[in-house]
Amino acid sequence: MRGILQDHGDIAAQAYLTWWQSAGVDSAVAEEPVNWLRPAIAPVSGHGTPAPASIVTSKKPEDLDSFHHWLRDESAHPEQRWPGRVISPAGPIDAPLMIVTDMPDPADLEAGTLLADRAGTLCDAMLRAIGLDRSHIYVASLFFRRPPGGMVEAADLAAAAQRMRTHVHLARPRLLLLLGDRTVRALMPASGEAGPDSLRNFNHDGGIVPAVATFHPRLLLSQPAAKAECWRALQSLIEENRP
Repeated sequence: MRGILQDHGDIAAQAYLTWWQSAGVDSAVAEEPVNWLRPAIAPVSGHGTPAPASIVTSKKPEDLDSFHHWLRDESAHPEQRWPGRVISPAGPIDAPLMIVTDMPDPADLEAGTLLADRAGTLCDAMLRAIGLDRSHIYVASLFFRRPPGGMVEAADLAAAAQRMRTHVHLARPRLLLLLGDRTVRALMPASGEAGPDSLRNFNHDGGIVPAVATFHPRLLLSQPAAKAECWRALQSLIEENRP
């Protein structure tokens, strides 16, 4: 075998490279992972340290309509690095409830709205159970585009969470419902102040709003046993919504 490789080294080398290319390795690799989707970070003029890619350069908006335009137009938002359809938040200001999810699902991209398809049908049923209708609430997501593979970096999640605090302040909902583990971890870090089914205070740019966290409807579709815990969380909203 060794003699064959020595006599036909070019063939063996080409076969080896072809094997790696078939496995998806078509460039040099290193021990540490590289995010090929993130653009290179240019140094700040006059300084040796680079500026974080997630820094938003323009002034924060002062009303909800301006915020929507800011989401679409600001070039430094993490979503501007990702391809795909923009799914904007929707709903009235001063709504009795604001729902926050993590990002658009594939079905949302097709429908052009958040919480679409079967997950949306289940969400609408959840709202009816607490005496609300989709047309009367405000629905938003941490990210207004879906990243490749549905994966986000910690820095981008932190930037989206900071942005959401401004979003909630400008939308002025009476209550906040957070859907999904990623949303909850970004906006309501674990603490011992309340149980998972209890109302907690969400701090935004202008004060606080009562919030409760529960499973995303997409998880409930695959794990119906979790509906009981979800219902307990919704009951907290019912109690808070009573006059």
